[in-house]
Amino acid sequence: MRNSFFLFFFLSTIGFAQPTVPTDYFSHPLDITMYLSGTFGELRNNHFHSGLDIRTQQREGVPVYAAADGYVSRINVQHFGYGKALYILHPNGYTTVYAHLQKYAGEVEAYVKKQQYSKESYEIQVYPEASVLPVKKGDLIGYSGNTGGSGGPHLHFEIRDGSQRPMNPMLFGIELKDDIPPIINGLYAYPVGDSAHVNYNQNKSKIRLVKIKDGTYTTEGIEAFGKIGFGIAAIDRLNGGTNQNGVYRISTQLNAKTSFEVRLDRFSFDETRYINRYIDYEHFRINRDRIQKLFRESSNPLSIIVQDYNDGFLEIQDTLDYSYTISVFDFAGNETTIIVPIHGKRGEVLIPRVKNEGTDLIHSNYATSLTKGKFLVYFPIGALYEDAYLEINAQGDTIDLHKDEVPLHKSITLTADISQYAVEDRAKLYIGLIQYRGAPRYVPTRRSGEKLTATIRNFGNYTIAQDVTPPRVTPVNFSEGKWLSNESTLRVKIEDNESGISAYRATINGKFILMEYEYKTKTLTYDFSDNVIQDAENNLKLVVIDNTGNSTTFETKFYRKSN
Repeated sequence: MRNSFFLFFFLSTIGFAQPTVPTDYFSHPLDITMYLSGTFGELRNNHFHSGLDIRTQQREGVPVYAAADGYVSRINVQHFGYGKALYILHPNGYTTVYAHLQKYAGEVEAYVKKQQYSKESYEIQVYPEASVLPVKKGDLIGYSGNTGGSGGPHLHFEIRDGSQRPMNPMLFGIELKDDIPPIINGLYAYPVGDSAHVNYNQNKSKIRLVKIKDGTYTTEGIEAFGKIGFGIAAIDRLNGGTNQNGVYRISTQLNAKTSFEVRLDRFSFDETRYINRYIDYEHFRINRDRIQKLFRESSNPLSIIVQDYNDGFLEIQDTLDYSYTISVFDFAGNETTIIVPIHGKRGEVLIPRVKNEGTDLIHSNYATSLTKGKFLVYFPIGALYEDAYLEINAQGDTIDLHKDEVPLHKSITLTADISQYAVEDRAKLYIGLIQYRGAPRYVPTRRSGEKLTATIRNFGNYTIAQDVTPPRVTPVNFSEGKWLSNESTLRVKIEDNESGISAYRATINGKFILMEYEYKTKTLTYDFSDNVIQDAENNLKLVVIDNTGNSTTFETKFYRKSN
């Protein structure tokens, strides 16, 4: 029997009325013991994790069941992101999401295949009517997999409210063994005001932690003055796993009065990219370690911040003593505490603030255009969280667009003049991000006459690159003239190491066949159970196109017993 979730009332974290949740509504989506590799609200690249990653014993094909009655309201199949995903709308207004599936089951699979063949496309997004694919609690709806942007076999499971905001599924009573308190990896101080300092240093500094017998941390006495804030690097672990999961709640108190609290109960997708304002983005890009800032800066509307007296900042006055406490919790209630004694002292600054100023001032509250060599850079309103001096320089076909240590909230537009290239060569040009080994990585590029245009979300070095090499096609489990009667699939590897694969289309004996693309293995797979083939002798034709229009046509003949 699958375990039932116990549901209860939960506190709203974003100012809405407390919803009533019926008891025992959702059931476990898998028929195995639940262990997690990812928790709700974990800090990920450019977003908060919107669900639970449920481990599937390092294998694919584990049956996935509907968590409650409802109907399939959305099906999304994509090469990246959620891969094969299924959405079920329930009568109480909640939606459950099941992502990275290997395949769908029963009527759902048949419906999806019909849509894919009708559109002659692997990637589809459809919204069935309520009467098309109704489901009952416990119905088999699919099998767990590793499709899309998944880093390994697991089921990504979400519960969303009526406004499609992801909610913490742990609020619905999932019981996991967890007696491990959160782990603190670092405490950092941030002097903010012009005259502020921490230990006479005006720059961010790491504070040494001392662990005492009861598991609490303390620090040596800090001498500080003015407006300061703190940040913390912390993770959580669950019993039975070594994954570095996210913490659930952080609360700070100054002299026993709560000043700042973050709680991961619910958020909206519209706000999730503000994670780059919440963490110390520069620190993350340099050290690959995320510091959660325990204060709210301008342009940070995150609803997960549920209390922020004085925006979480401390105003330290000369000669006064303070006790600052940081309490970090996981969902099971395990707690790790840091106590920071602070003595206010307005002394001479020994290490003044370092200002990393570039030559170009970009404002956050109005649009800006810059011309650098053959490049035009356009910053829309709100592209940056705050005004910043950026270092932007161009030389030849390359532009150094600052360092990726300042976060971009909105995309900026990069336009390149390619008039110096021959007309016949322009179609093979694209804008590429120069990677650490020097090779350009394709950025989606629009071509119009003498211009290339790309929208980008990260600073870095970009260049005008050219791709004149067509994709490579290699058969995996067959060769010319081979009998494939004992094979269940037909597999082909497609590769393009320059601009990357843009599109592909396959036919057998002139009939379209559905080939599923797994970009992580660069493999196209056709399932013979689709029953497109009716003849013993079969001619496969596969056309693969890269992002600059180079194409490869692969043709071969194989044999298979006809039906």
